[in-house]
Amino acid sequence: MADTLRRLTNTSSFSVLQDKLETWYRDYHVISCDQNLNRCCELIELTAKIQGQLFAILNLTAAEGSHYAGVDTLKTRLLPWLGTCFSISRPSVTDDTSLQLIQVPPFVIESVDLAEKERKIRELSVSHQSDTENMETQLSSARLQLESVRGELVDAQTALDETRNKSATTLLATEEEILQLRADLQCAHEQVGIYKRKLDALDDYERQIRLFKEEVFYLNSEKAMLQERLVRSRSPSPVRSESPTRAQLTNSSRRARLVSRFSDLYAVERLEAQSILRRYIPDLEMVQKIVFIAVVESFQTAKLAYRQFKLRVRKTLSMSHFGPESLEDAAVDYIIRNLDLYDVQTSVNDVINAMNVNPRISFPPEVDFGLISTLIGETCRVAFAMQTLDPPLDLAFASDGELYNDTKYRRSYDSEFTAPLVLYHVWPALTERGSVIVM
Repeated sequence: MADTLRRLTNTSSFSVLQDKLETWYRDYHVISCDQNLNRCCELIELTAKIQGQLFAILNLTAAEGSHYAGVDTLKTRLLPWLGTCFSISRPSVTDDTSLQLIQVPPFVIESVDLAEKERKIRELSVSHQSDTENMETQLSSARLQLESVRGELVDAQTALDETRNKSATTLLATEEEILQLRADLQCAHEQVGIYKRKLDALDDYERQIRLFKEEVFYLNSEKAMLQERLVRSRSPSPVRSESPTRAQLTNSSRRARLVSRFSDLYAVERLEAQSILRRYIPDLEMVQKIVFIAVVESFQTAKLAYRQFKLRVRKTLSMSHFGPESLEDAAVDYIIRNLDLYDVQTSVNDVINAMNVNPRISFPPEVDFGLISTLIGETCRVAFAMQTLDPPLDLAFASDGELYNDTKYRRSYDSEFTAPLVLYHVWPALTERGSVIVM
């Protein structure tokens, strides 16, 4: 105990505490609030250290006495002081103790009686047990509610799945119905087209019958003329006269058949060619331009081939020709009787080569214009045969951006009916002596 008291004396803790207190007092109005609080906490910590050492000395001093030594002192001085929370106003503390540091606010140390603590502990235990039971009850209730909500959620999910399946089935059925209706509509359009073509064919048949009757009449006339020539040739002084050629007698019937065939090209071969091209070109406008240019190029190529073929025939017949008809008429008659000698494939190749260099149209590189060779070949045949007519039939001149002419063109179903200019052509008009006969 004496050693502990000596160490406490040597450290001059009370002097240090007194110096810090005086320094704080001098600087109190100069430094900031945080600095004042820091210094106060520092003094409290130092005081606690000193009090801890004094309580240790008190314990050692009490242990040096007998079993009941110092009991009165502790009862009369220490316990009342602890009970009043370290109150320093009692007269038993004198200035001789040199504890001027106690003039600042001391620690507030709560002292509670053991019985009071035990009572509070029991109350807290009972309250805790009651709260625990209430929480368990609430937890059980919450679990029951959670199970109920889970059951409802499962039922709702099942109902949602059933509704989704029904909706998917209904949507699938609706899509199938739409596809079926579209197929029926397409079939109906095709049937309408077939009926229209049949009606047009019926009209053509009627025209052909009428033309055949005319041709029979002309043939009968030719027969009568030939018989008359035969009789005159047997007479002593025959008189030479000219008779109509086969080309002249059959001109009207051939004209009607070729005009009808030209209409069939528009109704049948044109649609087939467009259907083939649409597999490779999604732009309908470009497809229609390709078909139009193919028809125009076919006519130009067939007209050139006819002129060359006619020159060869004239040259061949010129050395052996004799008779009442002219060499020109004889050449035309020969061509009419031998239309199968026309080299269509060469003309088709020439048309395809011309289309390959045409800047107005384009085609995917993996395919070529040979896909529509059927349309090109049939158009060349019709155009070649039209050159044997008197007068020959030709196509009207057409160019993009020209003024629209009601006597020359018809607007397509998707055209702007107020537009004054032609954007592009779908099918050319057929003319005779400059007048449009088919558009």
